Amino acid sequence: MALRVAVQMDPIEHINTAGDSSFALMLEAQARGHGLFHYLAPALSAEAGRVRARARALSVSRESNAHFQWLAEPQTLDLADDVDVVLMRQDPPFDMGYITATHLLEMVAGQTLIVNDPTEVRNAPEKLFVLRYPDLMPPTLVTRSLKDAMDFRARHGAVVIKPLYGNAGAAVFLIDKADSNLPALTELFGSVWREPFMVQAFLPSVAAGDKRIVLVDGEPAGAINRLPKSGEIRSNLAAGGSAQSTDLTPREAEICARIGPDLKARGLIFVGIDVIGGHLTEINVTSPTGIVAIDRFNGSNTPARIWDAIEARLKAR
Repeated sequence: MALRVAVQMDPIEHINTAGDSSFALMLEAQARGHGLFHYLAPALSAEAGRVRARARALSVSRESNAHFQWLAEPQTLDLADDVDVVLMRQDPPFDMGYITATHLLEMVAGQTLIVNDPTEVRNAPEKLFVLRYPDLMPPTLVTRSLKDAMDFRARHGAVVIKPLYGNAGAAVFLIDKADSNLPALTELFGSVWREPFMVQAFLPSVAAGDKRIVLVDGEPAGAINRLPKSGEIRSNLAAGGSAQSTDLTPREAEICARIGPDLKARGLIFVGIDVIGGHLTEINVTSPTGIVAIDRFNGSNTPARIWDAIEARLKAR
């Protein structure tokens, strides 16, 4: 069954095709005979109960210097009538623009399959959704209070401070127990962001890697271990980390078994979780990455597994 697939993502002209998960999903969709459309989140509009997007049909290719080709001029798609699947794949930040896009896509979710489910994407921001599983996490505080942050550090030693709605390791700071910068950093976070920030006990085991585990419809599909570069605590590949092959430990399998059924029930088909030293630190649902590296190490085909799950969902509707 050929599907009409609209991909809501960042400009395709600028992606890194060697590691981009959205591009890998597009290649697999095209290999299955599905038609592809591309549009940017600001191209969404709504009128009289109809949600539309100004999009362009395209084909994709593994050729690095010619990785896509427009097949037609821009056209307005009715996302309820003209499309079978929307892949919501634009990168964070998870700001009001992102939230607005989830509200608009929610209006057509009963007719068109949105991956991931926009209501649940809105309800599951990476650093807040994970708080539902406190026994799987390192000691964690969400606050705007300097006193609370100081008390937390006094109890747990060195801490990592990060914004709730950041991405790719941006604005993540390690503050040692005796570091006098905690008051200034708390002041800075309060002036830049209106939201609280997250304080976590520092896990020295991050030196051995921060594992990204991909779950497809609630089941683990593979993992990579991301190593921080010298002098860094951030292991995000976008922040200069490097990837290596890995397998799941019994503890990591236990974490997947705990959260997997909840992810599946919420319509979160493609999820990436981060685990450091057996501690769950994030549940990434907005635009998860890592499948290209996983497949390179394991010889697997995670995009195919994701599309199998999508097609099964459509058949069950």
